[in-house]
Amino acid sequence: MLSFSPKNVSKELLAGLPDRSRRVLSDRFGLSGKGEGRTLDAIGQEYGVTRERIRQIENHGIAVVRASDAYAMHAATLEDLKRVINTLGGVLAEETLLEKIAKSEAERNHIVFILTVGHIFNTRREDGDFRVRWYTDEQLAEQVEEALSELYESIEANRLTPEEEFLQLFAKHLKSAGVKNRPEEALAHWLTISKRLGRNPLGEWGRMDSPHVRIKNTRDFAYLTLKRHGSPMHFTEVAKGIEKLFNRRTHPATTHNELIKDGRFVLVGRGLYALKEWGYEPGVVREVIKGILQREGPLTRDEIVDRVKRERYVKDATISVNLQSGNFTRLADGRYTLSK
Repeated sequence: MLSFSPKNVSKELLAGLPDRSRRVLSDRFGLSGKGEGRTLDAIGQEYGVTRERIRQIENHGIAVVRASDAYAMHAATLEDLKRVINTLGGVLAEETLLEKIAKSEAERNHIVFILTVGHIFNTRREDGDFRVRWYTDEQLAEQVEEALSELYESIEANRLTPEEEFLQLFAKHLKSAGVKNRPEEALAHWLTISKRLGRNPLGEWGRMDSPHVRIKNTRDFAYLTLKRHGSPMHFTEVAKGIEKLFNRRTHPATTHNELIKDGRFVLVGRGLYALKEWGYEPGVVREVIKGILQREGPLTRDEIVDRVKRERYVKDATISVNLQSGNFTRLADGRYTLSK
C-alpha cells in the first residue's frame, strides 16, 4: 500500500541531527534496538536530566527534522502517506491505520515517527471516548467524533445489532453531522475510533460496556450461543455450541453452573435453558401457573396447559399435578383460579 520503506525514510530524516537529538528520538519512538519506545523519565535518568529537558530535546529535534533538506526531499513520501490515509477514510484510529499499512511490528514505530514529524498529519490523544487517532482533515475528524457520540447515545444499553444494520445506523448519524455517501469500509474504520462502541465475536455491535459485547466469561459466551440458536437448549448443547462458535472449551457442568447463576437465563425444562428476554419467566411450574392466572384470570385446564407449554418444556401430566396443589381452586364451570 505504501510506495516507500518507512525504516529507510526515518533513517534519512534522522541522519542530519546532532548525536544526542538523534538518540533521544530513536529511543522515544523505538526506532532502533528491540523497537521498544522509552519514556521521558527513563531517557532522562540515562542522561542525568529531567523528563522536561528530554521533552524539549525531542520537540527541538522534530523541528530540526522538519526544517531539513531531507524532509523537503521526502515531500512526495508524506503525500503518499496522506493519500493512503485518505483512501482508508481520512481519520483513523492509530491501531487501525498501523494494521492496514505496516508490514511488520518493527515497521509500526517508523510509521508513527513519520506521522509525528509530518506537518500535514494531525493527531488527537486517547481520552475516555476515543482512541489515539490520526487525520488530515480537522472538520472531518470533528464530524466523525460527533456522529460516533450520537450513535452511542442512540442505542440501548444491551442492544446487539448486526454489522450491516449498525453501519446503516451510523451512516444516518454521519449524514446529520454533514458527512454523506462514504464507503462502508471507511465507516467500519471510523467505528474503531470509539472506545465506547464495540463488536462481539459474532460480529454484532453495541455498547462496549455491555456484557454482550465485552465478553468476559462462560456466561457471556453462553448468552451469545443461545441468542444465535434462537430457541431453548440443553446445557450440554450450550457447552458444545460455545466450543463450535468460539473455539473455547468449556465443561458441561461448568456451563450448567454458570447458567443457574445468571438472571439472563431461565430453566424451562429438565436441563433446558432459554433467554429471559424471549419472554420466559423464572420459577417452577407452579409459579408459572400462578403468574398466568394472575395476568389472565380463571382459565380451563387446556388453556393453562397451552399457556404453560409456551414457557416450559413439561408434560401435560406435570401441569395437571401442579393444578391439584392447594395453590389453585377449581370453579364450578371447570376453570381454575388462585386459591384465596
